[in-house]
Amino acid sequence: MPACRGCRAEFMRLINFGKSKRTTFKALFFYLSDKCVIFRTNDLTNVKKMPRSASPNSVDAQVARQVHQSSPGSVFTPDTFARLGSRAAIDKALQRLVARGGLRRLSRGLYDKPRQDELLGLLWPAVDEVIKALVGKDMLRTQPAGVYAANMLGLSEQVPAKVVLLTDGISRTVKAGPMQITFKRTTPRQMAAAGRLSGLLIQAFKSLGAPHITPARIERLKQNIPAVEREKVLQDLALAPAWMRPFLREVAGGAA
Repeated sequence: MPACRGCRAEFMRLINFGKSKRTTFKALFFYLSDKCVIFRTNDLTNVKKMPRSASPNSVDAQVARQVHQSSPGSVFTPDTFARLGSRAAIDKALQRLVARGGLRRLSRGLYDKPRQDELLGLLWPAVDEVIKALVGKDMLRTQPAGVYAANMLGLSEQVPAKVVLLTDGISRTVKAGPMQITFKRTTPRQMAAAGRLSGLLIQAFKSLGAPHITPARIERLKQNIPAVEREKVLQDLALAPAWMRPFLREVAGGAA
């Protein structure tokens, strides 16, 4: 006799049905076995549900696939995946990837795909990758400034922990692991040469100061930057302070 109440009632009903229809008890046994599973599934609260396989077109699957196909050291924000679904669904997908170890959370709304070095272990992402992700879909205009600008040109070996970028957008500061990246709103004049070699040189020279713009550093710039690019600096001389213009002329190749 079945143990659960529902099964007992069904058992008695089927027995009587079997007698009237001359159904064999063997057939009743197998039929009742299936029914018992149904009764118990409905009765018990601790029955484990079989997990549903995720659809390959779900937001979770698409986000995971895009991260998997990216290079180690890549940096992401939720806006990176905006075309895949709603912001809430993307946030959930990113949280699950972090829990599985596929992503690392750098700060609120900022993630990277960790890269590993055999000697140094787990590495932080490159500053350029973080900036590219932060600029994102807004396509903000930025101009590296300070030590970061000098480092980009090879004029300083110092790797800044605090990176400053001039922008015509809003001012804000973002932490990314040990790095602090500050977007500093500035005047249109300061942004006039943004994205060009002249803009980078002006900010780097401001950081170094006239006494530290040595002939050796000028020569290094000439060796590292193609002559065609250096000549374009002359077009933006008016944007530089008067004390800096002779140095820019030297970088351009000594032109007047």
